Amino acid sequence: MTDAIRILVLADTHLTESTLDRMPPEVWEMAADADLVLHAGDLVASVVLVELASRAPAHAVLGNNDHALLPELPETLELELGGTTVAMVHDSGARTGRARRMARLFPTAEVIVFGHSHDPLVERVPGGPMLVNPGSPVQRRRQPVHTVAWLGLAAGHEPTAELVEVGPFAAARHGTPSGVVERVRPGSGGGASRRRADRPR
Repeated sequence: MTDAIRILVLADTHLTESTLDRMPPEVWEMAADADLVLHAGDLVASVVLVELASRAPAHAVLGNNDHALLPELPETLELELGGTTVAMVHDSGARTGRARRMARLFPTAEVIVFGHSHDPLVERVPGGPMLVNPGSPVQRRRQPVHTVAWLGLAAGHEPTAELVEVGPFAAARHGTPSGVVERVRPGSGGGASRRRADRPR
């Protein structure tokens, strides 16, 4: 795949300068390996974006807890990346009707990234966009592990996405720092195959 773009996607980090060390170290390493970083809101403090941007170009949208970032971040964002329109918003609303609602909000988007729920999701909507919620690398809530996502884009190819487990619970589950747990490839439907890997790809 030529001219492919590898994007690290994360959301809901909820970190400040004094709590920045709660970010799993492998997330910073993944950011350094990425061509671009997308953060779907609830950074809480600008230091998160500053640290990510020191490793790769980074974009973020405003989350409901980003009161201090209100002048700096947009509520929604649309980018042309690797020949693909990628849209981002923090809160996608209720699960019921989400795909149709997001498609109405971003009618030209092929990938829609969101956060807020801390519930990781990679879903290909038949005849519609790919939906990506990376979960949270810091606050897992009801999830068994913390997660981020990789997004792969290239002109002339459909996007691919995969969720990646990070942090101490991922290490305990797999005996490795991180593992791919869900992947959507071109031609797959709403579901996704599940597997793990010693390293994110």
